[in-house]
Amino acid sequence: MTRVVFNTATTLDGYLADDQDSLDWLFAVPGADDAAAAFSGFLAGIGVLVMGSTTYEWVLAHEKLVEHPEKWNEFYGDRPSFVLSTRDLPLLPGAPLRLHSGSVRELWPDILAAAGGTDIWIVGGGDVVGQFADEGLLDEVRVSIAPATLGSGRPLLPRRIGSDRFRLESVGQRGQFAELVYSVRPPA
Repeated sequence: MTRVVFNTATTLDGYLADDQDSLDWLFAVPGADDAAAAFSGFLAGIGVLVMGSTTYEWVLAHEKLVEHPEKWNEFYGDRPSFVLSTRDLPLLPGAPLRLHSGSVRELWPDILAAAGGTDIWIVGGGDVVGQFADEGLLDEVRVSIAPATLGSGRPLLPRRIGSDRFRLESVGQRGQFAELVYSVRPPA
C-alpha cells in the first residue's frame, strides 16, 4: 500500500533550513555519515518524490545540476518527481520532473499513479508537507533531530496539527541524530 512519508532533518529548535534556505548546518553535524547510510534503505522503498520550489532550487544550486544534470539520477534515480511551484523553473534534461502549480488534491491522482504501489517521499519543504497533511494524505513523519540550533529559518512544519493526529511509532539514534517516526491520522 502506498504511503506518503515526510523524511527530513531538523534542528533542535525546529528549522529545516536557515534564513537563506541553506542546509549547510546539516552537513556540519558530526555523525551525518551514519544518518546518510540509513537513508539509502529508506530511499529503496520510494517510487515518487514531491518537493516545493525552494527545495528544488536549493538542490539545483547546491549540486550544480544545471551544469551537471546527470547528477540528478545519481541520487534520485529515475523516480518520477513532482515540483510544486507557481513559477517557471528549469527542468533538467533526462530527469523525470514535472512542475505543478495547482493544489495537492488536483495532483494527487497523478502522484498516486506514478507511485505504482511504492511509497511517496515528500522531500520538502514544510509548507508542501502541510498541504498533504491538510488534505489527509500524509501517512508518516520521519524526523531526524540534529544537535544544532539556528534561531530562525524555515520551520519544520508551518501548520498547527494537533497531537491527536500523531502517534509515536519509534525512536532511534543515528550518530548524533535522534530519529522520531510518527504515523499521521487524517483530520477529523
